[in-house]
Amino acid sequence: QVQLVESGGGLAQPGGSLRLSCAASGISVRTNVMGWFRQAQEKERELVATISSGGGTNSADFAKGRFTISRDNAQNTVHLQMNSLKPDDTAVYYCYAGYAGRNYWGKGTLVTVSS
Repeated sequence: QVQLVESGGGLAQPGGSLRLSCAASGISVRTNVMGWFRQAQEKERELVATISSGGGTNSADFAKGRFTISRDNAQNTVHLQMNSLKPDDTAVYYCYAGYAGRNYWGKGTLVTVSS
């Protein structure tokens, strides 16, 4: 069974940083498309960033220059480093995996940016 477990969410001040982690099991983060999505209150889920099996990354415009997706192949874990956080970044962040033609999602971790 594919499982994605997020961690690292919490409260940050505007301008602060958080590092989210997604521990994957039943799937290799190295050989599959991995990513992060987020969903703010009363908004639709939106893509934050993805990383391909070749290591290439793609980010949403709001994330460019602030958020960095990476993976640790040895730990089979995907990370999202979030810097220069803004209140608009407040959302539930979900880990994503594309595997065998299916989409897999973690349960999400809440990020709140507030002073």
